[in-house]
Amino acid sequence: MSGWIQIAVYLAVLIGVSVPLGRYMAKVFNGEKHLLSGSLGWLERFALRVGGVDATQEQDWKRYAWSVIAFNLLGVVVVFALQRFQGMLLANPDAMKSVSADSAFNTAMSFATNTNWQGYGGESTMSYLTQMVGLGVQNFLSAATGMAVLVSLIRGLRAKEASTIGNFWVDMTRATVYVLLPFSVVLAVVLVGQGVVQTFDSAVKTVSGQTIALGPAASQIAIKQLGTNGGGFFNVNSAHPFENPTGLSNFLECLAILLIPAALCLTFGEMVKDRRQGWAVLAAMTALLLMFLVPTVLAEQHGNPAFKDLGLESTANWEGKEARFGIENSALWAVATTAASNGSVNSMHDSYTPVGGMFPMLLMQLGEVVFGGVGSGLYGMLVFAIIAVFIAGLMVGRTPEYLGKKISPYEMKMASLVILIPCAVVLIGTAAALMNGAGKEGMANPGAHGFSELLYAYSSMGNNNGSAFAGFGANVPFHNFLGGVIMWISRFWLIVPVLALAGSLAKKRVAPAGSGTLPTHTPLFVCLLCGTVLIVGVLTFIPVLALGPVVEQIQMHGAR
Repeated sequence: MSGWIQIAVYLAVLIGVSVPLGRYMAKVFNGEKHLLSGSLGWLERFALRVGGVDATQEQDWKRYAWSVIAFNLLGVVVVFALQRFQGMLLANPDAMKSVSADSAFNTAMSFATNTNWQGYGGESTMSYLTQMVGLGVQNFLSAATGMAVLVSLIRGLRAKEASTIGNFWVDMTRATVYVLLPFSVVLAVVLVGQGVVQTFDSAVKTVSGQTIALGPAASQIAIKQLGTNGGGFFNVNSAHPFENPTGLSNFLECLAILLIPAALCLTFGEMVKDRRQGWAVLAAMTALLLMFLVPTVLAEQHGNPAFKDLGLESTANWEGKEARFGIENSALWAVATTAASNGSVNSMHDSYTPVGGMFPMLLMQLGEVVFGGVGSGLYGMLVFAIIAVFIAGLMVGRTPEYLGKKISPYEMKMASLVILIPCAVVLIGTAAALMNGAGKEGMANPGAHGFSELLYAYSSMGNNNGSAFAGFGANVPFHNFLGGVIMWISRFWLIVPVLALAGSLAKKRVAPAGSGTLPTHTPLFVCLLCGTVLIVGVLTFIPVLALGPVVEQIQMHGAR
């Protein structure tokens, strides 16, 4: 019972803190005076001046998209180069060697796309310089990119016959300076106080010869959670006592995973001048989260019925979980990190029961719109909202509208791309790996569970998550190159149609609501939105899930 109470407290705190944060971010992106404009305004002006950016010059969607792609491609090049040359660079007290080309490519793509998929052990592969200047910086910039794209879509929804959707460089700078940077500093200081390591000292060797890795971890952990990045400083991520040492650190880090995505829903309501819209989207996300959280917790609590045959009193599945966190908090983290495009873990998902591991996997396969990544989750959910009003329009024979904007075939084509591309890359990637001998190289387990591991890996990369069933060895050239391409496609082949959607909507007139207009702030619409997300995701992946976790669950019960 205490675990369920902790989950309830978590959700209450999440919603409570999201309200002021959401309103604060609305002021930031509207360019209004806010809490930090006086103390950090100079930093925004300095950054824009150094970059040669005219803050008053807005961009149409095509220029906005080119700015996004060019900037993030530069990030890929920088992170790749740092890994390849880290053996010759500074801040490398443990003498880490250069990273192989295929792994460096995969990691560079991973961190530029906000995926933070890691096929390597951080403490045994990356120098402090690479962790800080490469991976840490990308944690900020990839998250800020998602927030900027979201803000451009919101502007498109609220604009009246406009040809521009804002300025990417201004939006990204404001997201970094006023949101990600100050909150990361505060969280990092609190985590250090809880015992999270933050040092430039080299690894320590004990009397028994054991090597204990150290490093500037707290600063990266703060932004990895707040930015829904998820890349751990250490190989076992937030299950490591140097990344997540106490119950309070566990609560704060798990809270940070969903905090900004939840608050952005309310930012959306503020920016379109209708708070009910933001609350409706937040309600849909919360309802979907609970639909997956409750059965995941129950699956792990009930565990494996075969345990009773061994004479054990409890069948609960404790394998792969930290006893200091417990089953409920482990399951909560697993669902939160896959609902968001975070990917950090405080327990090993590969050790969950088949059904317990299936629900986090399915959350990714929904497109990571249940809170999702900072910015990317909400713009994905808004695309589903457009699909939902289109479906409702078909039912009653009226032209669909969302926030007064009529939805035309062009908007539906762009929305379809956003929804279908992640599904396609997951299924195609999984099939390609299964049909290739090199693709099956990392599969350590046979049968249904081995297939589940592979499917989870490509569901994670294809939806920019980053978590994994750790029994699957993905750090081989085939998965590194294919996974890197898939992560790029699933990030930027979605961003471009989202920006095209924003540009198209911005040019439209705002039609006044009539008697036949579908209200998009009511419980009915929340149910319709949830149903749309579930229908698309579940129907797409039921066949492939039946080959993995469903079969494995049947086998687990049949083994008795």
